[in-house]
Amino acid sequence: MLQTEYKFGEVHDLSAQIETGADKVNFKSIFENSHGGVSLVAFKSGQSLSEHVAPAEVMVYVVDGEIEFTMLGTPHTMRAGAFLLMGANVPHSVIAKTDSKVMLTKIKA
Repeated sequence: MLQTEYKFGEVHDLSAQIETGADKVNFKSIFENSHGGVSLVAFKSGQSLSEHVAPAEVMVYVVDGEIEFTMLGTPHTMRAGAFLLMGANVPHSVIAKTDSKVMLTKIKA
């Protein structure tokens, strides 16, 4: 069963769905089910997520701003409009170079 607070057929501004937080990285689920989902992550400049893994294949799409996304030890500078794909259980980390918003699409195999 799909879990979401949004109604099908409604149009929304993706960037406006989440705000950056001064004290922590903010997360917001757009929708999810047992196979994955779509989430937004908002960073203030300088905020980061330390190295971790995700139990799903992931598409990382930068909605606003600029981040440094490090995967398997290789840093990638990503700006609004850029995306990358990442396999499940791959070590990665993120540092926001500017205030940034990122959309994560997660698919579990």
